Amino acid sequence: MGRYHARQSRRNILSVLARSPTIFRLPTLRRSNADPAAFGAFLQRQAAFVAQKTVIDYCRVKSGRHERQVFSDPDFQAALRHCRWQVYLGSLADMGALAEAWLRPHVPGREGALADALIGLHAAALAAEPPPPEEAESARHAAGAFARQLDTLQRQPPIPAQKMPLQADAPLLATIPIHPDQRIGETPAIRGALRFHVVSSQQEMERRFDPARLGANLVT
Repeated sequence: MGRYHARQSRRNILSVLARSPTIFRLPTLRRSNADPAAFGAFLQRQAAFVAQKTVIDYCRVKSGRHERQVFSDPDFQAALRHCRWQVYLGSLADMGALAEAWLRPHVPGREGALADALIGLHAAALAAEPPPPEEAESARHAAGAFARQLDTLQRQPPIPAQKMPLQADAPLLATIPIHPDQRIGETPAIRGALRFHVVSSQQEMERRFDPARLGANLVT
């Protein structure tokens, strides 16, 4: 019976993910390249992966043996959807900030052009997968906030992924659909999981793309 329930729980979670927008599906591997469009798609899908992985893994652990019932509950599904969109918007900004820090040394004197290019990729990501109506206002705010974030970041040396302030941090803690009474003392672990996925994203970025050629193509 235990194995049956485990299989049913996995099927239920997979069915929830299958009904999610395409940005919340697992990213596919691509060859390393220097194409700005491919880079923009990578940033979008990696942001969605970070949001999905961080939120769902934690909720699965907290649900324990009641995972199937929890993930089947309509109210939980609505709260989970809201949390993932909020964390995704923050994570999309974090992916852009990672890209800025990684590419800036390769485009000396063209920092402003790099920021403009990344703002364009950020806007394209938001347009490619529009949020549901209830998240539209947050998405509009995210667009302006990202431009201001890059302006602030470019006034200081590039910050590595291990130390970069994460825009996804606050919405994650504010919207994760587990009651605060049930996660007392667990904030460091939640933040640690988010940071781990962001650092892994930088490693994946470095593996897939050529920073010198990509930077040149972005600022051309």
